[in-house]
Formats: sequence, structure tokens, C-alpha cells
Amino acid sequence: MDDDTTHLTGDSNYFEDFSVGQRMRHFRGATIGEVENNYLTKQVMNSAQAHWNEEALRGSQLGDGRLVFGLITGSLTVGLASQDTAENALAELGLDKVRFRLPVHHGDTITAFSEVLATEDAPDVPDAGVVRFKHWGRNQHGQVVCELERTVLVKRRGYGRPDAGRPPGARENEPG
Repeated sequence: MDDDTTHLTGDSNYFEDFSVGQRMRHFRGATIGEVENNYLTKQVMNSAQAHWNEEALRGSQLGDGRLVFGLITGSLTVGLASQDTAENALAELGLDKVRFRLPVHHGDTITAFSEVLATEDAPDVPDAGVVRFKHWGRNQHGQVVCELERTVLVKRRGYGRPDAGRPPGARENEPG
């Protein structure tokens, strides 16, 4: 049986394809509905009135209507970026500097953008590397509503082959 699954993922999102300063506008957007907000907010037991009480924010500086729980906005931003940034990921290593810049309400549409901040070899995984991204989520008005940094362990081309991660010409029992 052939165990090669490389045809199942994109061919331009391996570790070697990311370079510092590279920027991406991700193709898909998503409109946040009441179901996503209510279900997930209840699952994590967030009881803030701004998520549940339609009248609580009426006329406030945060806008009319219930607010979307911030971690839903952040998760959606990461999810929209993942096709281009994590399709060949082996592990999510961290999220940092998460900021919610503007309120998001039911019916807002989020699009995602990314920048590669750093790339480095993975010391314990020779056929993978570590990529640090900055992600932005923008609403339908082009305003940044969310930003965060994310660190991902990403496969190199040839991941899993005995010679992956070694210089060309090196033999299997030689260090890389």
C-alpha cells in the first residue's frame, strides 16, 4: 500500500515556501451567525451580558446588538488562514499577543490576512521547521477586529523520508 499522502495537501505551503516578510490575503471569508456565537459561548460558560442580552448594549459605544465572544473571532481568523499556513502543519506550538481591536456583532463577515514573522529549523524534528505568523481578522468594512501571533511546526518537502532534513548527498547514518 502506498503511504504517500502529499497529494492531499497544497504544494506551496511547506516550510521551505515561507519567507520572512511574506504577506498573504486568504481567499475565504466567513459571516459569524448567532448559532456560532451562542453555542460556543455557552460551551465555555462565558456569561457576560454583552453576549446574551440584546438590550444590554443598545445605544452603547460598542454598537447595538450582542457581541461575538472574542475567542470565536480569533478562532475564525486562524481557521480562515489555515488553508495557506497550516495545511502541512504537524503541531500548533503557540498563540501570542492576541488583541481584539473592535467589537464584532452577529452578521459581520471576517476575512484573514497573514505575514510571516520568522522561520527557523526545528531542533528536534529535522524534516520540519517552525514558522511564526501574524494574523489579522478584518470585518466587512476593512477594519482590523482581531490580531494575533501564531507559531506552527510545518513539514518540509519530503517529510517522513529517511533522507529528509539532511543536506544533499548525506547518507542516512550521517548527521544532518
